[in-house]
Amino acid sequence: MSDNRIRKVVIVGGGTAGWMTAAPLALKLGGRCEIALVESPEIGTVGVGEATLPTIRYFNLSLGLDDVDFIKKTQATFKLGIEFKDWGHVGNRFFHGFGDFGPPLEHRPAYMYWLRLSRTFKDMPSYEQWSIATVMARNNRFAPPHEEMPSVTDGYSFAYHFDAGLYAAYLRDYAMRRGVTRIEGMIDGVEQHPETGFITALKLRDGRRVEGDLFVDCSGFRGLLIEGVFKAGYDDWSDMLPCNSAQAVPCAKADQLTPYTISTAKSAGWTWRIPLQHRTGNGHVYCDAFTTDEQAGRVLMDGLDGEALAEPRQLRFTTGRRRKSWIKNCVAIGLASGFLEPLESTSINIIEVAVGWLVQYFPNRDCRPELADEFNRMITERYQFVRDFIVLHYKVTNRSDSEFWRYCANMSIPDTLRHQIELFRETGHVAIYDPQGFSASSYFSMLMGLGVVPKADDPLIDTMEFDQLLGHFASRREIIAQTVKAMPENGLYISRHCAAP
Repeated sequence: MSDNRIRKVVIVGGGTAGWMTAAPLALKLGGRCEIALVESPEIGTVGVGEATLPTIRYFNLSLGLDDVDFIKKTQATFKLGIEFKDWGHVGNRFFHGFGDFGPPLEHRPAYMYWLRLSRTFKDMPSYEQWSIATVMARNNRFAPPHEEMPSVTDGYSFAYHFDAGLYAAYLRDYAMRRGVTRIEGMIDGVEQHPETGFITALKLRDGRRVEGDLFVDCSGFRGLLIEGVFKAGYDDWSDMLPCNSAQAVPCAKADQLTPYTISTAKSAGWTWRIPLQHRTGNGHVYCDAFTTDEQAGRVLMDGLDGEALAEPRQLRFTTGRRRKSWIKNCVAIGLASGFLEPLESTSINIIEVAVGWLVQYFPNRDCRPELADEFNRMITERYQFVRDFIVLHYKVTNRSDSEFWRYCANMSIPDTLRHQIELFRETGHVAIYDPQGFSASSYFSMLMGLGVVPKADDPLIDTMEFDQLLGHFASRREIIAQTVKAMPENGLYISRHCAAP
């Protein structure tokens, strides 16, 4: 039999997506295959994705990265979730934490029992007091969970805020130490096999050729290969995610490092605040049909809590996804594959899962279309379910103070999301389409935070007596409060264990 193995992988584009692809491939292929990454300093990267989901910890773990070294090298801080301000209505404030509201009771989520109690006892404390991640965030405390010895107070996880440019450089060094070749140059053309249409080589502006068997398109919004060569097509989701512009600016770091991201709804979009060890990342995501760039810039700059360290950087985007992310011997990862605004920090997570699936379905040189079909199916579903979760933030609103929010309240949404909202509104149950995506606790946090309160209780949760339930919740609330009180302040924990030089 002839040797049909992939002999060379060529990654087009550096940045976060490119080096997040190169590092696992270098580790997994272990020198059995040549890997080259082509990037040009003339082409900038978006580089504002500084907040992550807890899955980034497992991505780093799979590479064998040292946590403390990673945190120091990327100026990282800890993230327990997102605080939402003015979403649902002006003056609203709630927290989407990385964790649950306690262990299940009689095979039902704990929050269902809280709902039952809250209907009877009007002075029942907020459900957020049974989320240890939320209580930690509210008190600006941090300590990692004892995952090797789980307990009732460890029902939380955490992610990171980090400098995306430093993270890409960190992974670049990791990948190059494991044999990845970095080629600096501008791509000027693409060669294809005359019969199969497979890409055979990249032509660089200086005349060099970069041959390969498998090409990974990490070229950003341009989709240099997946769109420029293969015309994959693009599903535009602007009708339900109308924001199409952003401005980003760093400012001086805050005196107090908070272990969470802040998202504040504005008249035509929302702003983010992401604390790092050396600075604070800020941005304003908005729809230019409902405001001007000048007005959006003023909103951003007026909201800074420190001195601006640069001029705001303007970004344009169209929310959606490529209709296919794998065509022939080309796989698109990152922004080349699609874009969903950073409201729930999902961009890096989608890179993680795409790289994982590429490793899982790594092809031979024939790049069987069945592998591409399965990869495309899973990527499509991941984009759609993440899209629905983000649309939820806009659709479920009582804001009518601007044309933007009136549009969001009345816009059409996918039937899948409509079912999730109505199922929760009527019964308190949450429909989970993607078991590896956002959990029932995440949907509960968002729906309750936005003002959707179930009309009825689960009929099978009335078997426990009120006194027994009250005792359970009071005990757990006290344990959480005492556990959090004993934790160090977030900034103090960082300075003791992982402060950047």
